Amino acid sequence: MGVSFLSTIPPLLPLVPVPSLTTTTTNRYPSYAVTVRCNKMEIDATAEHEDRICRRDILKCAGVTIGMELMASSGLFVEKASAADLIQRKQRSEFLSSLKGTLFTAINGNAELIPSLLTLALNDAMTYDKATKSGGANGSIRFSSELKRPENKGISAALNLLDDAKKEIDSYSKGGPISYADLIQYAAQGVLKSTFLASAIRKCGGNEEKGRLVYTAYGSNGQWGLFDKQFGRVDTQEPDPEGRVPLWVNASVKEMKDKFVAIGFGPRQLAVMSAFLGPDQAATEALLATDPDVSPWVQKYQRSRETVSETDYEVDLITTLTKLSSLGQQINYEAYTYPIQRVNLSKLKL
Repeated sequence: MGVSFLSTIPPLLPLVPVPSLTTTTTNRYPSYAVTVRCNKMEIDATAEHEDRICRRDILKCAGVTIGMELMASSGLFVEKASAADLIQRKQRSEFLSSLKGTLFTAINGNAELIPSLLTLALNDAMTYDKATKSGGANGSIRFSSELKRPENKGISAALNLLDDAKKEIDSYSKGGPISYADLIQYAAQGVLKSTFLASAIRKCGGNEEKGRLVYTAYGSNGQWGLFDKQFGRVDTQEPDPEGRVPLWVNASVKEMKDKFVAIGFGPRQLAVMSAFLGPDQAATEALLATDPDVSPWVQKYQRSRETVSETDYEVDLITTLTKLSSLGQQINYEAYTYPIQRVNLSKLKL
């Protein structure tokens, strides 16, 4: 790209006084005080001081003009960058859509594993340590040494289901294998979506068409935007330290509260995550309701689940899972993208 410095000067030439070639000259026009502005610079130019407009001021104005020309001429680069970004977004969106479809099929065919899939996602994320910024939703639970810990008892079948789903997902991925960190959290999302939809259908008397319509019109399906943007979690290469996750089925409410507080949550988030804390949500909520800090939130979400839309419950649960599933992660927003094959136009025959 070429930029001509001289091309910026002509508009400024009228500001430069031209010395007279004769000793006598007639001033045909009256002189007025004017203000010349250029990049917040002001010069008072009167007839008395016309010859004091210095070269530095002209160069400053010229420099501003050059900068404007450079920015304007960078349009092609910006357009190319935007196009590449749009291509990557499309690639990620298409892959995510296919991934969700695979998980939806796997989950619906193994409904008995729904509680375990939720606990799997919770326990993988609950290894987060706020002080050291370590652990979190990083897929460490896939390691056998971590999976065999007491708090993870009974969820190996859920991981096996995801292992099978991963093989299918990796087979059609053009941008590399899906990380376990993403796979586990998107499985939890799939479980919640299926549960919300099933609840809407049930409240419509079992009419699937009406239930889907109600869920689309009044449900929380549109609240997943931020969760879907956190696509690109990176797997850790070693198990997370022991002792960070409680054994939920044996834990007291205080122990649960303390753990949730330790990762930056509170009684509200503990109450809304009741389905993640064990195989029997009703029994878990009965225990949580014995605590004066948690009880009001348990009651609120129970009332919400009785409504058609379940808005308070679903929105708060989505918000909590979104935050939980990003703890300890640096999201790779270029994950699962791939280069586009160029067309060799030289081989075209006319």
